[in-house]
Amino acid sequence: MKFTKMHGAGNDYIYVNCFEETVPNPTETAVKVSDRHFGIGSDGLVLIEPSNIADFKMDIYNSDGSQAKMCGNATRCVAKYVYDNRMTEKREISLETLSGIKTIKMFVENGKVKSAAVNMGAPITEPSKIPVNIIAETVINKPINVAGKEYAVTCVSMGNPHCILFVDDADGIEIERIGPLFENHPLFPDRINTEFIQLLDGKTFKMRVWERGAGETLACGTGACASTAAAILNGYCKKDEDISVILKGGILTIRWDSKSGDIFMTGPAETVCTGEIEI
Repeated sequence: MKFTKMHGAGNDYIYVNCFEETVPNPTETAVKVSDRHFGIGSDGLVLIEPSNIADFKMDIYNSDGSQAKMCGNATRCVAKYVYDNRMTEKREISLETLSGIKTIKMFVENGKVKSAAVNMGAPITEPSKIPVNIIAETVINKPINVAGKEYAVTCVSMGNPHCILFVDDADGIEIERIGPLFENHPLFPDRINTEFIQLLDGKTFKMRVWERGAGETLACGTGACASTAAAILNGYCKKDEDISVILKGGILTIRWDSKSGDIFMTGPAETVCTGEIEI
């Protein structure tokens, strides 16, 4: 199987061109290629496929083999892949995902995509649609009990579920211990991605993320969007302003547009290497 390893702000995946390749068991393949000691090493596997309703389709699997609905960083890398490999001449494409069709605008330098902006759609705050097992109109700054300790959380879906906590020191969080406790909490029937946010000012915050099925990753696009929405809903930031989200792997720029109601994410897309592996 031929592959390309790419990353968006350090969120790395193995990309396979399924116009040319066949992956018979993507769940097993995702586990194999993601292993950082015995495989290639990644946060998961992305299949680039034909679509009947968009320019291309993205099928994504986490490093544990579970299927994901959406990944913002991966959408930018898919756009870079199809443009750089001359599968399209468009600089704006539509991409089919399990969370709907996303529109991606590419920024090209010297014939290659350097970065991209993605319309991530409107944030979902209704608990049953996130989903969260809470009877309420929203989960904004609500207390929940995790392993005997109370935390104030805000929950948002950007095509996949996120639980956001505002903390004083993101670097000091014992994420390997606390991340799984949130991910597998009974309030979250589909498991949850958890973001730990340290506000720096009204337009900047640091973020660490524990992703369901992958553990801590260097970046999470949908998490950055969900966290920006949470910061605005809690009054820390404002709509129609560029918010800088500082992740371990880089910086993403997020804007919640009040006119359309959609959230836009801009960030880098980089190719690491290409190769071939037996599956």
